[in-house]
Amino acid sequence: MSQLYDLIHPQASTTATVRSVFVIDPHKKIRLIITYPASTGRNFDEILRVIDSLQLTDHHSVATPANWKEGDDVVIVPSLQDPAVLAQKFPQGWEAVRPYLRYTSLPRRQA
Repeated sequence: MSQLYDLIHPQASTTATVRSVFVIDPHKKIRLIITYPASTGRNFDEILRVIDSLQLTDHHSVATPANWKEGDDVVIVPSLQDPAVLAQKFPQGWEAVRPYLRYTSLPRRQA
């Protein structure tokens, strides 16, 4: 099975697997694959950060910048241009650094 999924590092060993993390959403779609060499431990803070980002961006028209953490500002996706929709989705406002780069505070997650 490990060879089928390319989890054996060809130059390191014929039996020691690399460390891969797969994040699969409820629709059985692979959303993330991170592969670490066998000699390197996994970064669980990064894995949790990515899952937080995926859940947030699935429910709002935003993206998360590099090194984003829960509570940090997010980026409004460039495809969202209608002023009425922007005002409705982001009543807290936003800062336009460039026409395509607009930061806003984290949208509230609805229960």
